Amino acid sequence: MIKAKNIHKSYGNLHVLKGVDVEIQKGEIVSIVGKSGAGKSTLLHILGTLDQADKGVLNINGVDVNTLNEKELAGFRNKNIGFVFQFHHLLPEFTALENVCIPAFIQKTSEREAHTRAKELLGYLGLSNRIEHKPTQLSGGEQQRVAVARALMNQPAVLFADEPSGNLDTQSSQELHQLLFQLRDDFQQTFIIVTHNEALAEMSDRRLVMQDGRM
Repeated sequence: MIKAKNIHKSYGNLHVLKGVDVEIQKGEIVSIVGKSGAGKSTLLHILGTLDQADKGVLNINGVDVNTLNEKELAGFRNKNIGFVFQFHHLLPEFTALENVCIPAFIQKTSEREAHTRAKELLGYLGLSNRIEHKPTQLSGGEQQRVAVARALMNQPAVLFADEPSGNLDTQSSQELHQLLFQLRDDFQQTFIIVTHNEALAEMSDRRLVMQDGRM
């Protein structure tokens, strides 16, 4: 599903990733843990094609992403990859429904089809009665579930999450963790998660430890 080999990344004189190898199978929930500055988020961004390695091979769903040009890569990312971040990055002027539809509209899905899919996802996530609410009218946990629905909109092969519960209270954090496992069980959704939350890391199928740019 995802195969990364000998991934290196530097920023100026700072060598952040020093030859990382990782392989993820479909339906796995994999947590990446380690001290601050170990390279966790850098690796996540490279695996998610938001950044490019200086050296190494990255294959996602049978595609060598290093062979794609910028336009092809953007299309591949929109179709195959979903993202959930610590801060939800919802557009404040749009409703929950409109925020969830954005990836589908980028893919030129019809408005009717996008709305149908978005309503199904929001209903699955327990937000049927909140679809017309804007982000400021939603709790932190509700905003994060909207962000999860948006990430799932195009039925991605893999969903990347960078500290997804880091900005939530304890109850909302636990609910989000349960949701991730429910999505894996119901849809065989693959997750790669950077987290400092030990409870989530321990619940994951695998716990990968980053240490000084290596795994």
